[in-house]
Amino acid sequence: MCWCRLTAKGIPFVVFDPIDELPDDVPFVGATNWRGGQAATRHLVGLGHRRIAMISGPDHPFCLARLSGYSSALAEAGLPMEPDLVVKTQLTREHGCAAARELLSRPDRPTAVFTANDMQALGVYQAARELGLRIPHDLSVVGFDDVPVVAWMDPPLTIVHQPLAEMAAATTELALTLGRGEEVPQVGLEIATTLTVRESTAPPKEE
Repeated sequence: MCWCRLTAKGIPFVVFDPIDELPDDVPFVGATNWRGGQAATRHLVGLGHRRIAMISGPDHPFCLARLSGYSSALAEAGLPMEPDLVVKTQLTREHGCAAARELLSRPDRPTAVFTANDMQALGVYQAARELGLRIPHDLSVVGFDDVPVVAWMDPPLTIVHQPLAEMAAATTELALTLGRGEEVPQVGLEIATTLTVRESTAPPKEE
């Protein structure tokens, strides 16, 4: 890893939004992924959903944290975490679409889907259209990140907002502090995510 070489050369650095486990002494700035996953799932549970699927990503720490937050919120609500409602795949629209197509083609399909990122959510929208399902009337969807492309989604996507601008500013400040040889109050910093409710989530329709 490049940070190993930087450490060996004594060059100050900060890892932005790490996707791998880091040693305790490696400075980083990330987001509260666990709480984000919990907030998304709590929102869906609060609307009355009981069959909530998650399309997760590879076994990177941030994906695992979002998945753990999802499972924690289910347990908190007294709902079982059903293994067949969790699909691990790549963080792309195409993979999200394939995963959603499989989930939504089942007789006992989920009424809501939480995705590990916004690109997967785009894929869920595509699969829902292909299967004749309306969002949020037939299916609620929550994404994660709040990348610019979600502004074009119809209906507007409910998301866990990852504060990328604040994270970038904090990374810059931390890097400058380390570059000056000054002590930092903490090596790792996680900035809070927030749930932004839009029009892709609603109570499940009555059968």
